[in-house]
Amino acid sequence: MTTGPVLLSELGTDPASVLRLVAQFDALEEQEADADAAVRFAALAAQCPVSVCWPGGAVVRYDASGRPDPVGGDPVPASDGPEPVAWLERDGSGHPLDDVLLDRLRRVVRRVAARTGVSGTPHLGDPALLEVVLSGKEHREDRARAIRLLGLDETRPTCVLAASGHSPAATVRLITGELPVTTVRSAVIGNATAILCQGTFDMRELSDRLERVVVEHFPATVNTHTAAGPWVGIGSVGTAFSASTSWHEAVRALRFASSTGFGRRVVAYERLSSLELLADLPIDRVRRNRDVARINEIAATPAGELDVETTEAFFVYGSLRRTAAELHVHHSTVAARLARIQARMGWDFEDPVDRFLGTLVLMVRRIALSSAELADADLL
Repeated sequence: MTTGPVLLSELGTDPASVLRLVAQFDALEEQEADADAAVRFAALAAQCPVSVCWPGGAVVRYDASGRPDPVGGDPVPASDGPEPVAWLERDGSGHPLDDVLLDRLRRVVRRVAARTGVSGTPHLGDPALLEVVLSGKEHREDRARAIRLLGLDETRPTCVLAASGHSPAATVRLITGELPVTTVRSAVIGNATAILCQGTFDMRELSDRLERVVVEHFPATVNTHTAAGPWVGIGSVGTAFSASTSWHEAVRALRFASSTGFGRRVVAYERLSSLELLADLPIDRVRRNRDVARINEIAATPAGELDVETTEAFFVYGSLRRTAAELHVHHSTVAARLARIQARMGWDFEDPVDRFLGTLVLMVRRIALSSAELADADLL
């Protein structure tokens, strides 16, 4: 495989420089690189965002650092025919070899279209096609065609993520910027965003890294009544044909992610282990549970909501002083809030059983809240 593109800034306008650039794109063709790899390669070489728009209107775009950035950028240039359109997004003057780079990029993506069957009306990246791939109800031959039209590889490891409906475009940018893969397709499905990616995955490392990124961009705060950013579920890895299973698992994992501000924002299905059984609890039964109903009653007032959220934070951070530091309050304030919850719930957090019970009640309550937010997505 080619280790990396030569940078245009290192090339002149002499014939040797032109041949060197052409040879790199020829190597991509020989490797049967997909459209994402070709556009990413071009963006790294040009050191600026590069996009390709397919005839159906779908755009594959990578920024100067080689990260997928499907939204934003310059307006799509007009197309004069059925060929894909490629363009650079430079802030200043162009490079003399920009036209050569674009010509070779268009050649590669045309070869991709010929090889995968992407041409004319079907769109690379069409959300409707992704829905077909993720559906367990479609015939295998229909899913196979959708996989090809999306430019996906049937044999590569495939994983699907489900993200909450918080600003889908920003969520896709945030997540795909951290994915260790170049092939990514996404679509908004109901109240969730599906993100399918192909590559090699270390699920523990991926979920922990995404957790850090989400928390960094959307730090949890108590009693602000503002969105805490996206929460994400990650399905298991399989083939493109098992993407529907991975999607179903991602949605189940999403119900364990924190829709209340504290707890894990990113949950991998395979790390749930036996906790996954809680996803099968009937939501109406959860809401009617005496302890859950009492917590909801407490949280119905501003002061009570503050106490409940502080308790959630305490279960996450593990100590009074750590919780106080994270919430930017004195540890005696945290202690007072916890005391009120313990008094009203009849719990003693010094007792391991009561502490586990409190953790469990807040977890199943979170599942119920998450399920309510996702209900309109017709995913559960």
